[in-house]
Amino acid sequence: MTLRILIVDDQELFRTAIALMLSRDPRLSDVATASSGGAAIEHVRAHAVDVVLMDIRMPGMDGIAATREVLRLRPATRVLILTTFDLDEYVYAAIREGASGFLTKDASPAELADAAVAVASGESVMSSRATEALIGFVRDGAPGADPASALAALSPREQEVARALATGASNDDIARTLFLSANTVKTHVKAVLAKLGVPDRVHVVIWAYENGLLRPGR
Repeated sequence: MTLRILIVDDQELFRTAIALMLSRDPRLSDVATASSGGAAIEHVRAHAVDVVLMDIRMPGMDGIAATREVLRLRPATRVLILTTFDLDEYVYAAIREGASGFLTKDASPAELADAAVAVASGESVMSSRATEALIGFVRDGAPGADPASALAALSPREQEVARALATGASNDDIARTLFLSANTVKTHVKAVLAKLGVPDRVHVVIWAYENGLLRPGR
C-alpha cells in the first residue's frame, strides 16, 4: 500500500518543490499541499491522510495547534514536524501534542520520503542528538513523581526496555545491553507502547520523565 501525504507550509516555493519531488517516489501515492494550518485541517476533514509533513511556524494557526487538531480529527494520521531548527520549545510542544518526530528543512527528498514511511509504520523519526535535547526539555520541567504506580502495568523486562527507550536507545542497543534477540526487543517495545498508551518511542521519553522513571543525572 502506498501512502497519502500532506505537506503543510506557508512558503509556496518550498511546499511545491517538495511535493513535486516526493510525488516521484512510488511509495507515496498521493501528495497534496496546504498553505496554512487552517487549510491543513480542511484537507484532513475531507480526505484521509497517512502522514502530514507539518511546518512548525506559520501565520495564523501554527503547526502546534494544527497538529493537535489533525490528530483529534484523525487519530491514525501521523505528523512529522519540519523545522529550520534542530530542536526548540515549539518542536517539543508539537511532540507533546502527538507528533511522531521531526526533520529539519534541509533534509533531502529521499530522507523525507523515508521518514514518512517510517512514521507511517509506527516508528518515530529523530536524531540521537535531538533525542538528547528532548530529554533535557522534559527533564528540566518534569515534576517529581513516584514511578511505582506508573510501572505497575509493565513486567520487569518491559521496565528495563522502557528505561532504555527513555534514554533514546535503539533496538540494537537494547538487544546488546539486555542480551536479547532483535525480534524479542521488538515484541517488548510493542508491549511497552501499548501498556503505556503512547504512540511511539519519542513519547516514551516524555512519559518516563513525567512519571519519575528517570531522574536528572541518571
